[in-house]
Amino acid sequence: MITVAALVASMGLGAVAPAEAASESVGRTDKAHGFASLEGGTTGGAGGKVVTVTTQADLERYAAAEEPYVIRVAGTIKAEPFGANVVVASDKTIIGVGTTGELVQGELHLTPGTHNVIIRNLTIRDSYVEGDWDCKDTDFDGVQMDTVHHVWIDHNRFSRICDGQLDIRKDSEYVTVSYNRFENNNKTFGIGWTPNVKTQITIDHNWFRGTKQRNPSADNCAYAHLYNNYMTAQVDPGDPVWTYGNWSRGRTKMVIENSYYEDVQHPYQADATAELVQRGSILKNTTGRHETWGAAFDPRDFYAYRLDPAAAVPALVSRFSGPQPHHSTATPPSLDPEEESRS
Repeated sequence: MITVAALVASMGLGAVAPAEAASESVGRTDKAHGFASLEGGTTGGAGGKVVTVTTQADLERYAAAEEPYVIRVAGTIKAEPFGANVVVASDKTIIGVGTTGELVQGELHLTPGTHNVIIRNLTIRDSYVEGDWDCKDTDFDGVQMDTVHHVWIDHNRFSRICDGQLDIRKDSEYVTVSYNRFENNNKTFGIGWTPNVKTQITIDHNWFRGTKQRNPSADNCAYAHLYNNYMTAQVDPGDPVWTYGNWSRGRTKMVIENSYYEDVQHPYQADATAELVQRGSILKNTTGRHETWGAAFDPRDFYAYRLDPAAAVPALVSRFSGPQPHHSTATPPSLDPEEESRS
């Protein structure tokens, strides 16, 4: 494993203090962290059978089952009809095999009451409707969840989705979103759609590139902790002025730490009713709104975490975000390899 300290040294950035370097994992851990680790934690399908799926029918069958499953997605599954929902029930891990597990032109959909779900190491792509940049007449998300709890979205790649790549909605709680790549999209990552102030969410080590807005947009979140994220090269040929990064909306309390913004318009902003604390981030060639006010909260009151230096974020996140070849090779805890079945 390459440590953060070694990677920083290779970049010529000098020594990194041990307290600053999250070298124990570099995103390789199989255990949820942040808010998804609290109140019983998030273990997904651990304790259930391991199955490997190659078809939409089998993915739908195991994802919607009542019992726990670890579902390994091997190769590309193309959903039919275009934009089809794959319903994901509680106590599931859905994980791509190697770096080639894909869901194309489909959505993973978590309905109210769903809990304890892990989605890892997948590419979810190409439900974009050509010529419909705003996607106002469709609801083809990459992952959508309503009123759920304990969900970990980790090491996935989202590309060309219509409408949201990741929508966390309607009082969902105890969510962590880590080491994902969000690419080539308009409405990227929204949180909220509720007048209540309940959601607790950790967002770390994600790469947002070629995305116009909602990176994320967090509306009425009780606590939104963003750290070590990397945002680059926002685009919208039709509206080059109004693109934005992180938005603390409604009554959200947001904390941003040690992130890196490059070529971003309106990097972070807050409604007058919200709170936003920013510390330690690097801004390169940014313009527009850089708003902070209020005290927000202290994430360490809820969980322990270690920050990577902001200067190391581009190298770390560009290398270690998205699907990784090793994540699907380890047998989840408490599972006997002989129990694995193949659909």
